[in-house]
Amino acid sequence: MVQFLLKSGSILLLLAPAATWARPRVKTPAAATDAPYLEMDGGRRLQFERSFQSEREVKTKRGFWTKMIDFAAGAPDYRSLVRPYSLVSDSRERIILTDPGASGVHIFDFAQQKYKFISHRDGKDEMRAPMCVAVDKQDNIYVTDSEAGKIFVFGANGKFQRVIGSLRGGEGFFKRPTGIAVDSDAQRIFVSDTWRNKIYVLDMQGSVLQTIGKRGEGNGEFNFPTELRLDGEDLIVVDAMNFRVQVLDRAGKFRYAIGRPRGGDLYRPKGVGLDSEGHLYVADAFYNIVQVFDREGRLLYYFGKDAGVGDFKLPAGLALDRSDRVYVVDTVHRRVQVFQYFGGGAR
Repeated sequence: MVQFLLKSGSILLLLAPAATWARPRVKTPAAATDAPYLEMDGGRRLQFERSFQSEREVKTKRGFWTKMIDFAAGAPDYRSLVRPYSLVSDSRERIILTDPGASGVHIFDFAQQKYKFISHRDGKDEMRAPMCVAVDKQDNIYVTDSEAGKIFVFGANGKFQRVIGSLRGGEGFFKRPTGIAVDSDAQRIFVSDTWRNKIYVLDMQGSVLQTIGKRGEGNGEFNFPTELRLDGEDLIVVDAMNFRVQVLDRAGKFRYAIGRPRGGDLYRPKGVGLDSEGHLYVADAFYNIVQVFDREGRLLYYFGKDAGVGDFKLPAGLALDRSDRVYVVDTVHRRVQVFQYFGGGAR
């Protein structure tokens, strides 16, 4: 197993003999404009691509008349990230990003150079603090609201559809909903209720079908569960205050864990994601890095400032798209950093 220790402001990497990959080698291209990258064994590589933090970076092409209007009336005010938290990539590779600081959700569509901000402020079901986000097969958007105690559902076009968990008096059913994942085939919604230390399994109408877990340190038990991801038959749970990520099956049966209760390889796990090779990425807000593990829980590599690529301050949300592009929410810097992962055998 691999452990990190913090000493004199730097990260020390302790490798057991069974570690699979060597520590990444940081490469700095000769051209100053080229991005640095990490080079690993087996032809694998991770390269910094760019970062973004506002609507302006989506709408890069502006026509002549638009520029003339800007000259006469002044440039428009572009919406920027305030306190970004969680994100997901949909089937169109749009980036859907929650922003509790702005009480809404940003939709960045770089392919179409479009941007949309969605929120809901209608009476008793006002969106207050959107936390985590998931999409279904139709790209409908599901957002947990930790303050309202509800789930807000929007169409792929950003139009509000409904609220899950809104009780008669206006209060929310959940104490503090955080992580969310949607299984379109099974018609199930998985929601972590952080303060209740359990995961709710709902049908698509919001009825509770099952609960998973209870407070504790044992296998399948939680201490403030947060982010969720579905991958095949696996339900991946960030078990925050047990300092680990647990992998369960869809019924809640424990399979394995990365990290250990009371301090292990993870110290402040946040967002999680998986690449096309099945490697698990975990944002660690204590070390300000992203750690990458195989399915046996062995550390493959990490990236962040001390590793030469990326510079995070309290990284939170993390997601990968179908092209193995890695998106990391860099909360304090109010931006999203983007990396491209090239798997084994990639050119």
